[in-house]
Amino acid sequence: MNHRRNYLYPLPEELIAQYPVEKRDSSRLLILDCRKDTLIHGQFPDLIEYLQENDVLVLNNTRVIPARLLGRRHTGGVVELLLLRQIGENEWDCLVKPAKRLKPGHTVLFPEDCVGEVLTVGKEGRRTLRFHLNNDFHDWLPRIGQAPLPPYIRRAPNPEDCHRYQTVYAEKDGAVAAPTAGLHFTEALLQKIHERGVRIAKITLHVGIGTFRPVTVENLNNHRMDAEVYEVNPTASEIINSARRLGGRIFAVGTTVVRTLETVADARGVIHPGSGETKLFIRPPYRFKAIDALITNFHLPGSTLIMLVSAFAGRDRILKTYTEAVHLKYRFFSYGDAMLILGGK
Repeated sequence: MNHRRNYLYPLPEELIAQYPVEKRDSSRLLILDCRKDTLIHGQFPDLIEYLQENDVLVLNNTRVIPARLLGRRHTGGVVELLLLRQIGENEWDCLVKPAKRLKPGHTVLFPEDCVGEVLTVGKEGRRTLRFHLNNDFHDWLPRIGQAPLPPYIRRAPNPEDCHRYQTVYAEKDGAVAAPTAGLHFTEALLQKIHERGVRIAKITLHVGIGTFRPVTVENLNNHRMDAEVYEVNPTASEIINSARRLGGRIFAVGTTVVRTLETVADARGVIHPGSGETKLFIRPPYRFKAIDALITNFHLPGSTLIMLVSAFAGRDRILKTYTEAVHLKYRFFSYGDAMLILGGK
């Protein structure tokens, strides 16, 4: 279980979704019931039939920033930047491509007379840049930046991605990747869920570069997760804890919600409000404390995300389910279809 090869599966490239479906909630939904050991195939709005009064739907309200920037060196060469985290006024930790020729003191030219100055050099293409411009950086960025689509979407971002690679409930800027399980929800579907007596709690985890980063080691003990910033406010924690007291179930929308709740939960499953950074790496065997069901997309072979869902549902069961999904031509990854995994408690 502790080796990357145990989480690989064959995936035809044509099943990797390159564009979102026309309507957010028209994706397919594969329902895996771990207690009954059954698979049901449906559409995403069928989710509502599995929710009951007193259950809680937990959403990640992070907002994806237009973190992909294209600039030029003074020689004319194109430079692509991915903003990772703001570390000071107009200073950002970035992933740069190509990075070898960008050393401290070098500059990158961007539209609207913005100049990026390289301050420090890090590992694996990381650079710290200070942006020099005449107006506010956060006013400038939406005009110039593009949606930071993951590398398995093999096309340039388009204007529609700024809307579709974002949940309808996104509120807090800070992510460089979308919490993609939430992309399937519409405001109308969330309203129907609310009318069913299901409470909705919002937490924040700013999804970072670790979401793109592959596992490169065979022994999983040697893999280190990137730190991601989270916040769970007292309102959200009370909604979740109250549901537990009333016998309700906790439905996590996405692996980012799972990692956040498992970070702030105590041994009894009580959620404690707070903020900080998490590097939690969930893989088998893992005892879940905070969730009863998981809504998620289909994840990359050998990724930390397929390891997380394997910890929740069982590796053999997940790999069998993925084989079925491939056979039935489900759409995979960020813009793909969804799963509902009902836990086996």
